[in-house]
Amino acid sequence: MSAFQLEPEAKEEAVTKLKAYLQEELQIEIGSFDAGFLLDFFAQQVGFRYYNQGLMAAMAAMSSKLDEANELVYELELAPPE
Repeated sequence: MSAFQLEPEAKEEAVTKLKAYLQEELQIEIGSFDAGFLLDFFAQQVGFRYYNQGLMAAMAAMSSKLDEANELVYELELAPPE
C-alpha cells in the first residue's frame, strides 16, 4: 500500500491548524514549510495507527450489521410442514 497523502487543501488546513496550535499552546512560531514537514513526520510515524484503528472500527460496524442481517434471514426460514 502506498504512503498516506492528504489532498492539498486538507494538508494546507492541517498545516494552518498545526501552526496555530504550536503558537497558542507552546509559544513556538514556525513557518508553513516547517509545519508541513512536521505534519508529514507525524503522518509517517503515527498516522498508520489512526488508519488501522479506523479500519477496525469499520470492520466491527460491518460485522454487527452482518449479524443483524443473518438474524433477519434466519427469521424468514420456514418451518417444515406437519
